[in-house]
Amino acid sequence: MQDFISILTYAFFLCIVIGTVLVILNDNQDSGRKVAWILIIAILPVIGILLYIIFGLNFRKPGIFQLRNKDFLNIFEEKASASTRHLLFGTQHEERIKPEFRELSRLLKSDSGLTVSDNNEIEIITSGGRKLEALVNDILSAKHHIHFEYFYFLKDDGSRKIKNLLMQKAREGVKVRFIHENIANISIWPGYYNEMKKAGVEIVKFTNPDTFLLSKFNYRDHRKIVIIDGKIGYTGGMNIGDDYFFRWRDTHMRLTGNAVAALQYCFLNSWITSGGKIQESFDEFFPLDRKAHDDKLVQIIPDEPDRQWPMLHMGAVWTAQHSRDYLYIQTPYFVPPEPLMLALKSAALKGCDVRLMLPEKADLFFMDPANKSFYKECLEAGIRIFERKGKFIHAKTLVSDNYLSIIGSANMDCRSLELSHEINAYIYNAEIARENRDIFLEDLRHCHEINLEEWQQRAWYHKFIQSVLRLFAPLL
Repeated sequence: MQDFISILTYAFFLCIVIGTVLVILNDNQDSGRKVAWILIIAILPVIGILLYIIFGLNFRKPGIFQLRNKDFLNIFEEKASASTRHLLFGTQHEERIKPEFRELSRLLKSDSGLTVSDNNEIEIITSGGRKLEALVNDILSAKHHIHFEYFYFLKDDGSRKIKNLLMQKAREGVKVRFIHENIANISIWPGYYNEMKKAGVEIVKFTNPDTFLLSKFNYRDHRKIVIIDGKIGYTGGMNIGDDYFFRWRDTHMRLTGNAVAALQYCFLNSWITSGGKIQESFDEFFPLDRKAHDDKLVQIIPDEPDRQWPMLHMGAVWTAQHSRDYLYIQTPYFVPPEPLMLALKSAALKGCDVRLMLPEKADLFFMDPANKSFYKECLEAGIRIFERKGKFIHAKTLVSDNYLSIIGSANMDCRSLELSHEINAYIYNAEIARENRDIFLEDLRHCHEINLEEWQQRAWYHKFIQSVLRLFAPLL
């Protein structure tokens, strides 16, 4: 009897293993990711299956986004006016984009519907101190509402300064809503947020309301969004914390104009989907900005793991494929999915000046060898790699051909482009592109260029560690 139970248990577990592998093989994720998961399950079957349930299940299926976000979609359908819809989804400005980039704009809006906006003024911020200064001033000027959505909102000096200002404005009667990522900030005790709630700040933990409870650990809200009175917006790479304000080299942006409406739309979606309530008319969050700004064209694009298409990944691939003269990228983590890696190599091989800037040493110990595991094939294809010394570079930027700039929260890795909730700004403007290009070139003064001959001479144990991390790169 005992032998029969053992055989039955073994057969049952074998069916689970085979079933899990079949689910992986039937998935539409890239082949590298599939191989990595099958390898983990082959080595550690029980732990591997559990890890796959937590970190590997793919929720990019038709209709999943509508199902999970139905409360927001229903409320928006009920409360949003025609003018708000036109502001967010109208196509009247697409013809003002240079003809060779209109295809990109149409691609990007195909999922969320968010279109190109005009009448925008942009300040590119490369100093954390400048972000802190500007954010403090804008919070103090708020009259109606302040909306915050951040991956990290820490407990250090700079963070407490912002926290105290939010509580001050809430006491003054300004509506302050705050979304914090629940897993990334798990070390912060509830009392930190309870103090804010007592002052009148409305707080929700970001929640991805998926079917499998364990998979909540994997799908993070990596966005950094601020909206002040529906008229001023912030987004980019900087979280709220002293590393970002004082120690690291990062890039952020301050927006005024109609693009703020798209940031607002994305925030309200996260707020309502995570359980927050809205009593006011939606039109109060989308004021028509008739002030004459610099009229720069901006398209705000969100991405979420439960949307049907990985739009930020597609946008990066399109940009690499269509860049002619140059493509400059800054990212702290470079673990690209297969299609993006192929597009970058193709761009370099056809003669485009492709440059990649990474930190000399990553802040996460396992990301450093993971980043470097891609160097050899990049260098062989002609991609130039620069490691920034000194300040850790956390910027997530891309600039191409003196026209297109991308600034946002997404890294060039599988986690940002496949798993996390991200948001990027696509800017169609020659002046901003030249500014971003000059920022990249200025950062080169702090960089060491890696060449292929030097790279091939690195120690054997570095090669071994990088090779091992490369196997699991699609999961990082």
